[in-house]
Amino acid sequence: MGMIILNTIMDLALTAAPWLLLGLLIAGLIKGFLSEARMKSWVGGEGFKGISRAAVIGAPLPLCSCGAIPTGLALYRGGAGRGPSTAFMIGTPGIGVDSLAISYALLGPFMMVARAAGAVTTAVTTGLLVNLSRPTVTPSPESPDSSATEDSCSSGCCNTGCDGDPKPEPQAAAAGVAGWRVRLASGMRYAFSDLLDDISTWILAGLILAGALVALVPPESLSQWGSGPLAMLVMALIGVPLYICATAATPVAAGMLMAGVSPGTALVFLLAGPITSMATLGVLRREMGNQALALYMTGIVTTTIALGLTLDLIVKASGLDLVQQLGAARELTPMWLEITALVILLAVAIRPVRRVLMPRWS
Repeated sequence: MGMIILNTIMDLALTAAPWLLLGLLIAGLIKGFLSEARMKSWVGGEGFKGISRAAVIGAPLPLCSCGAIPTGLALYRGGAGRGPSTAFMIGTPGIGVDSLAISYALLGPFMMVARAAGAVTTAVTTGLLVNLSRPTVTPSPESPDSSATEDSCSSGCCNTGCDGDPKPEPQAAAAGVAGWRVRLASGMRYAFSDLLDDISTWILAGLILAGALVALVPPESLSQWGSGPLAMLVMALIGVPLYICATAATPVAAGMLMAGVSPGTALVFLLAGPITSMATLGVLRREMGNQALALYMTGIVTTTIALGLTLDLIVKASGLDLVQQLGAARELTPMWLEITALVILLAVAIRPVRRVLMPRWS
């Protein structure tokens, strides 16, 4: 039994390694070359258009749930509406370039698209609901205070700083001739130091849980109980207060599908877990009030369940076998590339080794 778990963990890790490495590289480029000032200028306006734009802009950004809170608060206190700010705080941790890459590797193209569309849909729907609430507190034009930062970090996810970049940026150098080099180094330092530190432990836990699900849980048991509205409701209610980052949730969802859980139930887990946490709920209540918090939770729970039920209907009607798509991306990557990518990720995940390999970035 132990060998089955180890083999499953190693198989999932090798399959995901090249795509996770690619996702981290893209995340570093986004972090290095997309300024917060430009992002603030994009997230504005009210109504469906502004909320949709905030959700779409936030989706590819490499920030976890607690990392999205200070940025979302800065947008809100800087004048962005309640709806767009909420949509940004949901869409940003729901997916990212790193989690999309590993979703393609472990879950297949269909589930990757369903996850991306589901995260944006949940962000837009919940943003529209929160936009209906009446402001109880006038947002301060100042930047988020220290208490907001402490609350958003209380879940323990962003151990290096909630804005995802605790180290000061050399803005003066970035504006000079060598600015692109400074931005590139800053982005890579963030991706392979801060971001990888935030997700590495969760990814390991996710791989272990996925291996245990495949080895210990009979497929017929989860296929019987792991589907339908009740199972999705339980998954949503567990996922709302729980924190698990989007990348780390992926191997767990793969294990669920291999163990017999319906695709819709796995989608609810992929959406409800990463997009919010107790820290998010606390900050949202303090900034926007109880009515906004109630609408926020209603939007997340109802939308994720509706999306899960819809996905199960689509899969059933189309006759898709999603289990065959699991790890399908492995056919595109040779074994030597998988092993090399996994060795690189393990090396940079170990801090003493990373300091030797990347002294300038560490």
